Amino acid sequence: MSWSHYVFLLTIDNRDERRFYEIESKQNGWSLSELKRQFSSGIYEGLALSRDKMGVKTLAQKGHIIEKPEDVLKDPYVLEFLGLDEKTQYSESDLESAIIDKLGTFLLELGKGFLFEARQKRFTFDADHYFVDLVFYNRILRCYVLIDLKIGKISHADIGQMQMYVNYYDRYVKREDETPTIGIILCRTKNDALVRLTLPENSNIYASQYQLYLPSKEELQQKLMEWS
Repeated sequence: MSWSHYVFLLTIDNRDERRFYEIESKQNGWSLSELKRQFSSGIYEGLALSRDKMGVKTLAQKGHIIEKPEDVLKDPYVLEFLGLDEKTQYSESDLESAIIDKLGTFLLELGKGFLFEARQKRFTFDADHYFVDLVFYNRILRCYVLIDLKIGKISHADIGQMQMYVNYYDRYVKREDETPTIGIILCRTKNDALVRLTLPENSNIYASQYQLYLPSKEELQQKLMEWS
């Protein structure tokens, strides 16, 4: 890392948080601007809030370790770099095109080990054609990651559709030495109760929200203080 990286890191008061960003910067080769963006988006607080106290300590000691499907998830995903105004109407196609135009930054937002494979990936089953919005592969978990984009509130039908996509990939695309496919429904508004009720336990399908603006760093830190 450059001297400028360390100068910025020294401005982070929380020792554990500072250590986390130092490790992640080294491991991922973040530029100074990317380090600042990840800090502003509150990736540390977001990951910490989804872990127990031992997990938070691990973040500070080892950085973001990916060992199971849940480890690749964020909630929310911060997509302010797409340049879409949340007050302006846009379609799911507009969202997808914006992601493809800023694919490099989107891969950084997804996290470690992601490789892009296709957009609108078509597969045919029983003479009907289906299209997966975005297909990625995670080389750490050795599995496909399917992403479906929804600009509104998640529905029962959205979950069922993703379940079909995941089932198809598990049965006809993934190899025996690969791990089960992960499905992520990226939506503006999610309903955790609906997802839990619809899906079986230990399902590899998840719903995560996205937002088109940087969150309040102070609000995230306050939530973490209250949680701990």
